[in-house]
Amino acid sequence: MADFQQLLQLSQQMQGRLQQLQSDLADRMVDASAGGGLVRVQADGRGMIRSIAIDPMAFETRDAELLADLVLAAVAEAQRRAAETAQAEMRKVQGLPSLPGL
Repeated sequence: MADFQQLLQLSQQMQGRLQQLQSDLADRMVDASAGGGLVRVQADGRGMIRSIAIDPMAFETRDAELLADLVLAAVAEAQRRAAETAQAEMRKVQGLPSLPGL
């Protein structure tokens, strides 16, 4: 059976790495676009939308429903990319050494 102190130390190490990962993801940005670049969205690595840019040409069609769909598509893509980034980083954190006997 693993030593309790060793288990506690591993737990603290994992917690520290997870906190660092959250901080790193907050600083990492992903970009996505829709409508051939008419709508551009930037999200942080946690999936929080940080900016939305809409090209003025998108307003020329005066189709609010289409514009809303483009915004939604770009947001969804940015959040998907952020989730992929977070998952890739989580796999790195899971690479911590295991305790003997567990």
